[in-house]
Amino acid sequence: MPELPEFHDRMLSLGLARVSEAAALASADFVGRGDEKAADQAAVNAMRNQLNMLDIKGVVVIGEGERDEAPMLFIGEEVGTGNGPAVDIALDPLEGTTLTAKDMPNALTVIAMAPRGTLLHAPDVYMDKLAIGPGFAPDTVTLDMPPAERVRALARAKGCDADDITVCILERPRHEDLIREVRATGAAIRLITDGDVAGVMHVAEPELTGIDMYMGSGGAPEGVLAAAALKCMGGQIYGQLQFRNDDERARAAKAGITDLNRVYTRDEMVTADVIFAATGVTDGSILPGMKREPNWLTTETLLMRSKTGSVRRVIYRTPAK
Repeated sequence: MPELPEFHDRMLSLGLARVSEAAALASADFVGRGDEKAADQAAVNAMRNQLNMLDIKGVVVIGEGERDEAPMLFIGEEVGTGNGPAVDIALDPLEGTTLTAKDMPNALTVIAMAPRGTLLHAPDVYMDKLAIGPGFAPDTVTLDMPPAERVRALARAKGCDADDITVCILERPRHEDLIREVRATGAAIRLITDGDVAGVMHVAEPELTGIDMYMGSGGAPEGVLAAAALKCMGGQIYGQLQFRNDDERARAAKAGITDLNRVYTRDEMVTADVIFAATGVTDGSILPGMKREPNWLTTETLLMRSKTGSVRRVIYRTPAK
């Protein structure tokens, strides 16, 4: 395996926090205003501007879609000053545009950075995901298991009953059978309407969030972002791409994926050290949302480095414009 170029994760981490903060602050005026597109565009613009101030040779590998679908931060876009280390960037300028527009919980701005060539270039298709927190043996649960068996297996590993387990699942019609099977075990389910990066992150701190496991299908790009978060926080995630038609299979080929049935582990989606930043837009169980005071805006950012396992919470207060 070729030696990776030096990745100045300590030096870059604060800059990454500023990128995440800027996107959140740009969306502040759109919280609860019902305009998803305007909120997303404001976050995109701010995140891109801040990224271009960093001394990196960055390439967006998880972004807002293909070049012809997204005006900014598209997959393959180069960002940064062009000086410094070559890096992969995965981002979601506003994870939870609907949550923001409706002022619902757990909207975040999210970004991860790793050495060039170490983040899975996931196409914009669905991914079947399964995640649990830290402290368990590898393959305690797997995607090969039926949903009910996953619940029972995790309960055995935790030394508790199935009805002590809480599973987070996106509320979608495609998950009706999954929800029915999980509930049949006696487990509780926390349904979320959007924001499955935050949904997966919940499993890393079950004592705080009350979530033991995440199951279900959602966007593959969000799966890579969630894997980056768990590489820093601890925990396991498995992901398998799902294809509905030939166009989606062609996207996978374009991204360099040849094994369409492969199940990816966390460390196969993120193969080297990574830094991760998320800023709260609306109040949630991971981060508080932005706070407005007379003449001030305050944000809180979760800033993490997998190399050291460090987790910082950065509070930033700025004059309101």
